[in-house]
Amino acid sequence: MDRIDLNCDMGESFGAWKMGSDEEMLKIVTSANIACGFHGGDPLVMFETVARAKELGVGVGAHPGFLDIWGFGRRAFQGEKPDDIMKMVVYQLGALGGVARALGYPLRHVKPHGALQNLAAADRAVALAVGRAIAAFDPSLIYLAQAGTELERAAAELGLPLAREIYADRAYAEDGTLLSRRLPGALIHDADEAARRVLAMVREGAVITQSGKRIPVAIDTVCVHGDNPAAVTMAARVREALEGAGIAVRPMVSGRA
Repeated sequence: MDRIDLNCDMGESFGAWKMGSDEEMLKIVTSANIACGFHGGDPLVMFETVARAKELGVGVGAHPGFLDIWGFGRRAFQGEKPDDIMKMVVYQLGALGGVARALGYPLRHVKPHGALQNLAAADRAVALAVGRAIAAFDPSLIYLAQAGTELERAAAELGLPLAREIYADRAYAEDGTLLSRRLPGALIHDADEAARRVLAMVREGAVITQSGKRIPVAIDTVCVHGDNPAAVTMAARVREALEGAGIAVRPMVSGRA
């Protein structure tokens, strides 16, 4: 691998409530997943985040989630109908897409947030619902999918452009999914540890689980969560490690980062 994308979830502040260090992160990452008003974000924040990304040449994408400001989109909503999820995602794509159009800076990708992503990673119907929303809104958008999950398989089944993602700041369970945030060791806060893990996974083309098991996957992009207290330091350290290994860090493009 000679190039990879580095992405971050951001634009998740709303009103007087602040989340993350977006200004600093935008100077490091190459793609921004911007909240669309359901789990975080508001019109002013969306405009500000897209405008700043445009100034810095950072690719922008939509980060839709469940309508759950109170729980930051991380509470599972069981029993949601796939058709309703599809419509919910289209609504959010329309919101951020309108902002991007007004600013003359196109959306490049879509990445589900929080509980929606976790559900879609394991549930084919939900992953397809998100994919159908992307296809209905703009089939040229990249489906940013957690590597080796139903998200990746849904993108392939629907013929959507695809970028496969691993996480710098999350541990993996033995089946290759993210370890629940409720379990010890699920969140990684040490920047050097995160950089070592990312470089190992990218070099080996595999997700490394908590036990050290390797699960082969294609990797196009690396995520550092914006709400991690160590996010800025971690993103900088991960980028430094990748570039130090001769891997160019560049925005994702259709079909592959």
